[in-house]
Amino acid sequence: MIKNFKRPFSPDFADEDPWRVFRIMAEFVDGFHQMSSVGPAVSIFGSARIKPSHKMYKAAEKTAELLARAGFAVITGGGPSIMEAGNKGASKAKGHSIGLNIDLPFEQKPNPYMNHLINFHYFFCRKVMFVKYAKAFVIFPGGFGTLDEFSEAATLIQTRRLEQFPVILYNSKYWKGLVDWFENSMLKEDCIEAKDLKIFQHADSPEQVVKIIKDFYKGKNKRKLKIRQ
Repeated sequence: MIKNFKRPFSPDFADEDPWRVFRIMAEFVDGFHQMSSVGPAVSIFGSARIKPSHKMYKAAEKTAELLARAGFAVITGGGPSIMEAGNKGASKAKGHSIGLNIDLPFEQKPNPYMNHLINFHYFFCRKVMFVKYAKAFVIFPGGFGTLDEFSEAATLIQTRRLEQFPVILYNSKYWKGLVDWFENSMLKEDCIEAKDLKIFQHADSPEQVVKIIKDFYKGKNKRKLKIRQ
């Protein structure tokens, strides 16, 4: 016989799971409301530890600047390093520079180059905003968090929960070991199909990133996206 389980009363009821749902709902509602008027945007991901003097920081800044000049808003995680570079480049071009910041005990302090900051407590709410409002992902060198965002996009496209859109791995040399593993292990063991390797592309210059995205949307969606040629 199964007995009803009664949890001991807690005065801090707001931390109980049923009440936590309201906080999650609030994050989604606020995020959807604030992002609804963004227009065509590109999400830029990458390490939170790369210094401003690093060539990848400068590449991310230039990429974001060119994207903003092409008519795209730039979305980042709102923190330092590659995220800061993305917001800085978009700001430099007087574009829409968005930061989706996350509450973390370390590393994640908002950078000063955003003109639109949204704070999140839950990673999964934040990840929905990255995917829902982006027309492309640009993945710069990074760690586990960067891999998580790349895998999220690849999985959603692979399972057809999301229409194909450009997923660009920046700096082919950095990602070579991972891609080789995809081909020599995952594909060889039939864990993925050959077509899955076409979900993403490589780029080694800011100009190449913009060209890939423009070429993908050329013609069919150009008017809707208002891309500047």
